[in-house]
Amino acid sequence: MGEAPEFFDEMQGFGGSVRAPYAGYEAWLREVSQKELLKKSKDAYDFFRRTGITFNVYGEAEADERLIPFDLVPRIISAQEWANLVRGIEQRVKAINAFLHDIYHRQEIIRAGRVPERLIRENDAFQPKMIGFDPPGGIYTHIVGVDLVRTGPNEFYVLEDNARTPSGVSYMLENRETMLKMFPELFSHIKVRSVQQYPTMLRRSLEQCAPMACDGRPTVAVLTPGIHNSAYFEHAFLADQMGVELVEGHDLRVADGRIAMRTTRGFEPVDVIYRRIDDDFLDPLNFRPDSLLGVAGILDIYRSGGITIANAPGTGIADDKAIYSYMPEIVEFYTGQKPILQNVPTWRCTEKDALAYVLDHLDELVVKEVHGSGGYGMLVGPAASRKEIAAFRKKLEARPGNYIAQPTLALSTVPVLTKSGLAPRHVDLRPFVLVSPAGVEVTPGGLTRVAMKKGSLVVNSSQGGGTKDTWVLKED
Repeated sequence: MGEAPEFFDEMQGFGGSVRAPYAGYEAWLREVSQKELLKKSKDAYDFFRRTGITFNVYGEAEADERLIPFDLVPRIISAQEWANLVRGIEQRVKAINAFLHDIYHRQEIIRAGRVPERLIRENDAFQPKMIGFDPPGGIYTHIVGVDLVRTGPNEFYVLEDNARTPSGVSYMLENRETMLKMFPELFSHIKVRSVQQYPTMLRRSLEQCAPMACDGRPTVAVLTPGIHNSAYFEHAFLADQMGVELVEGHDLRVADGRIAMRTTRGFEPVDVIYRRIDDDFLDPLNFRPDSLLGVAGILDIYRSGGITIANAPGTGIADDKAIYSYMPEIVEFYTGQKPILQNVPTWRCTEKDALAYVLDHLDELVVKEVHGSGGYGMLVGPAASRKEIAAFRKKLEARPGNYIAQPTLALSTVPVLTKSGLAPRHVDLRPFVLVSPAGVEVTPGGLTRVAMKKGSLVVNSSQGGGTKDTWVLKED
């Protein structure tokens, strides 16, 4: 017998027999040839190319539009595993919403000494213009993506919270559509919960957050920065799937105390804007005056009850990785309960002892910028060269408050299809959460991102990662 694998594999555990959630799939897999799987993989690639499912890579002059690699071996989660995750996600998202309300109102968590005041006051994502304002329905984070990693059979950790403008849901939907086309027979004998209702759920959830000025069924629109944005495909896709207008800033204007949208019938009022534009560019009168992407005066209309903006301005502070390190305290403060989902242990480099430890162990740790995203600006110590570590050390010593550090987790693996057969690759999971006055809804699936390079722990698409379909099994 060989040595037990170092990482928990979603299909085979720690090297034993096939795990129960994969039993039906593995039985089917035994009957399918490698040649047929490779052909299906090529068909899937061609489908994605024809459909135009691409993302843009900033800073590259050539080939700036790429297909995200898609692997056709699904990630499968049992009904019980999913139920436990949903409980933890709901608890966390409710706490985030309560935290955002508190820091823009009485700041009880600061008064109680649970979160340092400077972490809020000095944070670029904190928006003083939101102080004292109650968003429609009391909802700040209408759409949330919670990034999860797994290290064992019952060990899930939250890697980060995406409370600003989480992306990737279009890939969740298109991955499922592709699998249904490629392998219809699989879905006839393996009972997988549907994700295809997400656009309907999203529209309904946004409509439930309509502002006071709304009269009749709410009008929803998706606000995009335009075709050069890395997630433009997703903006257009979601608008189309919801049956609502996709608009840019120049399609909107202030009229009679409302935001009006250009249509073939002239300008008509909009009630809910699902914005995919960062706070800074949302309103040149209230934020960056040089912005050509937003709508002048939209924040004033928002504050007077004439429009709902989803997600609310100022929610980005909940994405901050320094705030993340306080999430266990935040969850307990607002829910009165211990967190169901654990954080990854985190060293705050602003703290002298933590910084000393991190500097002594750079070759073992993952170090991230507190405002970073997409896998940029980070150091994966075990995979870095001495030269890269030395250069990063200088950046960390110069601006310690800009970084947090975490241990290198033994992320779970799921098999991917390679030319020589199945091989394990590391994965994470981003479930998508909708929040409205009616409650919290977690779509039964999510975006599984996979590191396509052998041994790599970086799953971000901008760093060469791919995606998989995520199956949540129905209860027996």
